[in-house]
Amino acid sequence: QVQLVESGGGLVQAGGSLRLSCAASGTIFSMRPMAWYRQAPGKQRELVAGITSGGTTTYAESVKGRFTISRDNAKNTVYLQMNSLKPEDTAVYYCRLQDITSVYWGQGTQVTVSS
Repeated sequence: QVQLVESGGGLVQAGGSLRLSCAASGTIFSMRPMAWYRQAPGKQRELVAGITSGGTTTYAESVKGRFTISRDNAKNTVYLQMNSLKPEDTAVYYCRLQDITSVYWGQGTQVTVSS
C-alpha cells in the first residue's frame, strides 16, 4: 500500500523560507513522477511543482524562481524548498505520487505566511 507522509510546514514571516518533505513507501519511488500541490481556503487545489523520475522539473508561474522541487531516491523522499515566501503562498500543501494505475495524496501540511 502506497503511503505518503509530509512534514515541514509551519508559520513563517513574509520573505522567509521553509522546506517541505514527503516520504513515500509501498512503491518503487524512483520510477514515479512526484508533485506538490496546494489548496488555499475557498480555492481549488493547484499544481505548485512537479518532478519526473528522470529529474525534469516544472513549476507554476507564481512560484518560479522562489521554489525548488527535488528528490532523493535513496531516501524515497521528495522536497519542496520554498524561499521568499509571500502571504499568498498560505495554503495546505499536498504531496502527490503517480503510480502505474493510481494517484496517491499525502495528508497535507499547513503553510502559513504572515505579512
